[in-house]
Amino acid sequence: MDSRQFDLAIVGAGLNGSLLALAAGEAGLSTALIDRVPLKSLTEAGFDGRTTAIAYSSQRLFAALGVWNDVAGEAEPIRDIRISDAGHDGRASPLHLHFDHREAALDARDPAPMGWIVENRFLRTALLRRLADCPQVELVAPDEVIETSRTADHAELTLKSGRRLSARLVASAEGRFGSMREEAGIGAQSWSYGQIAIVLVARHERPHRGVAQEKFLPSGPFAILPMTDGPIRDGRAGEHRSSIVWTERTKLAHRLLELDDARFQAEFARRFGDHLGRVEAVGPRWSYPLSLVHAHRYIDTRLVLVGDAAHGIHPIAGQGYNLGVRDIAALVEVLVDAKRLGLDIGAADTLERYVQWRRTDNFTMVAATDVLTWLFSNDIKPLRLARDLGMAAVNRVPPLRRFFVRHAMGLVGDLPKLIRGERP
Repeated sequence: MDSRQFDLAIVGAGLNGSLLALAAGEAGLSTALIDRVPLKSLTEAGFDGRTTAIAYSSQRLFAALGVWNDVAGEAEPIRDIRISDAGHDGRASPLHLHFDHREAALDARDPAPMGWIVENRFLRTALLRRLADCPQVELVAPDEVIETSRTADHAELTLKSGRRLSARLVASAEGRFGSMREEAGIGAQSWSYGQIAIVLVARHERPHRGVAQEKFLPSGPFAILPMTDGPIRDGRAGEHRSSIVWTERTKLAHRLLELDDARFQAEFARRFGDHLGRVEAVGPRWSYPLSLVHAHRYIDTRLVLVGDAAHGIHPIAGQGYNLGVRDIAALVEVLVDAKRLGLDIGAADTLERYVQWRRTDNFTMVAATDVLTWLFSNDIKPLRLARDLGMAAVNRVPPLRRFFVRHAMGLVGDLPKLIRGERP
């Protein structure tokens, strides 16, 4: 039985868990990162077809941790966002809402993008590369926690391999339905939206020019997210690409996924439209059921929830991962401050600082995305008219547009040091 004392043990090596381990390790906290699958498998192209929207403030954290240089070449800037209603035929309403990255620029001479779109596999590769070189982090995978004992002064984890780890604090980054939250008796508000997100890559004739589009179809949002151009082949420029998150009602989504390539292509192209010329769905199709999960509390004895384990939201605003990034930045700052003062990093009063810091931001985003999902995932004519008029009205008020852009960039609220690009 191999036993070792850590400051922090993290269960789940996904995007949230890996980032937390790196941020904690770089801040001097001895950290164990545990996952049941071989970590290399998380970076394979077939593991996850999704992309992630990295907000401007989240990018500053990645830069502060030395990760962004490994990601930048695969990251496509989001320079504009266009939001509109659309009918069953996929045609967008002329009344729309347009956000320009220059409206909220911190430097008018060199305005930064609102964010970047990065394929998840590239994020995972960059994080795991940095973790392998971080002496304060031990990667424990493949292995699995089969028993947890949490007392007033420490936590002990028994792994499937027979190894035992002791830690001052355990972080669950297991996702929406992780076992540690349930074992701690932490309840959650949760419901299904009755929708499935179909995720794929589109190849199109004309360049997207860094414009992200979201069309609200009667069954849910259809997001067109700018990706980097494909690789250069035979001296020819790479193909223009976008990542698609296509939301449909569950039954219809299953029927669409069962179509042959030609019929699926016809349905997809009709919804995509012709604004980028000829379009084609390429590569595999992935699908993910959509739901909301919000934990009743984020902490328990020697336990803290981060990312989707605390709050899993609808992708309608593309902010789910950025909420988790802000969780991580706040938690690491709280833990580092406590350790510097000689305090117990896993004590209840230490963890309560994290809860107080994150509760309002998280609750606001959970509530906002839930309301937007129900408001826009329907074809009720009075609501459609109200939505169109509302978007058109906001579009005519620059201060309102600027406020929403700053929110999308993550520049509103009490920002942790890492989010400001500083070390805690």
